[in-house]
Amino acid sequence: MKKFHYALVLVTLLLVGVSCKPKQSAYKQVYEAAKEKEMQETASQPTSVVKDASPLPPVEVSVRKEKVEPVYPTDAAGLKKFSVVIASLSVKLNAESLKGRMENEGYQVILAQNEQGMYRVIVASYDDKEQAAAKRDELYRNYSAKGDTDYLRKTYGVPFNDLWILERQY
Repeated sequence: MKKFHYALVLVTLLLVGVSCKPKQSAYKQVYEAAKEKEMQETASQPTSVVKDASPLPPVEVSVRKEKVEPVYPTDAAGLKKFSVVIASLSVKLNAESLKGRMENEGYQVILAQNEQGMYRVIVASYDDKEQAAAKRDELYRNYSAKGDTDYLRKTYGVPFNDLWILERQY
C-alpha cells in the first residue's frame, strides 16, 4: 500500500512539473533584454581598439525596394525615396536601442517598419540614389577605420559591413 502511495505522489509531482513549463517566448524576451543590456554596458565602457591588420570585407552594393512606413510620426518628413539602412531587426526594443546609440554618434536616425514587421534602422535618407550610395560608402569607411567587425558588433551592435540602400515604394 505504501508503494502505491509513493507511486501516486511521484506521478502527481511529474504532472505538476510538466504542466508548469514556461513558454519559450518568455525566455526569448528575457534573453534579448539581457543581451541588449550587455551591449549598452559594453558601449558605455571605455575600450582600447586593437585594429586587425586585415580590412573589413567590402560592402556589397545592394538596393532593395520595399514599402515601409515610419514607426514614429515625427520621422515621416525625414523618410525619403532612398535610405541608408544599417540594420534590420525584428524586435522593436533592439531597434530603438540601436537608434539611441547611433543618435549618440550624431546621426538623425529613422525607424521604419516594412510590411513583414521588420524594423529598418535608417541613418540617412535622400531623394537621390547617388547621395545615399555616397553616404553608405562614407559610413563604411568611417566605421571600418574604428576596428574589425567583431569590435564593431560588440560596440555598436552591428558590424557596418552589410550596409544597404532601401528604395522606398509607396
